[in-house]
Amino acid sequence: MTRLVVLQHLQREGPGLFALEAAHRGWPIRIVRLDLGEPLPHLEPDDLLLVLGGPMGVADIGDPAYPWLAAEVELLRQALAQQQPLIGVCLGAQLLALAAGGTAIPLQVGEPPRPLREVGYGAISWCVHPDHDPAVALLLHGLATSQLVLHWHGDRCVLPPAAQLLASSLHCREQAFRISPSAVGLQFHVEVRPEQLELWLQDDRDYVVGALGPGGVERIRADAACWAAEVAGHGERLIANLLDQLTVAVACR
Repeated sequence: MTRLVVLQHLQREGPGLFALEAAHRGWPIRIVRLDLGEPLPHLEPDDLLLVLGGPMGVADIGDPAYPWLAAEVELLRQALAQQQPLIGVCLGAQLLALAAGGTAIPLQVGEPPRPLREVGYGAISWCVHPDHDPAVALLLHGLATSQLVLHWHGDRCVLPPAAQLLASSLHCREQAFRISPSAVGLQFHVEVRPEQLELWLQDDRDYVVGALGPGGVERIRADAACWAAEVAGHGERLIANLLDQLTVAVACR
């Protein structure tokens, strides 16, 4: 039986909808709190590794505040070499890109370039066609060409040459990508349940205000009243598709 192994870096950023879908499938779930000093897991062949987000980044590798980051990247390198099924979300996607030979850098827009935090609800567009790739067809089953998602980041991935770009947004090209049939990165947050968002807004208020101004928190609350349920529904569909695709990839190893 597949087991979902979750690397979590912060209390508020838990597996959310991923955990609900895994439980629906009857999968056991193991959550490893790296921020609390729990050791990195030993992965079994059928484990699916989920690497979640957090406020730290690639530039923080070597910082004594995050002593586990370098070892986490090494674990991702080993998982890629062994074709371990793997999903990286936000920080997890950036660490995945680094482990595969890319990196992550601050997100900038305009000329001259200026830093941008992409925070709140916004659209992504899938830039692959399901008719060209059975794995893409499975990934996008039941999804529209464009969809609303929740963004919460100020960095972007620089993808290695072997990566396949899957989705982009207006301000950030690398919103979803595939390193191999068994490894997918998502820069946006697909896992957040509607009831979790208020905790994010309270705990990370300064980050939101820095991105959107003094009215940013209320703006996201108003947007959530309109869109959170729809975004979660699309997120549930995408997560189910991802788990289907990656379990197929495991069976084909």
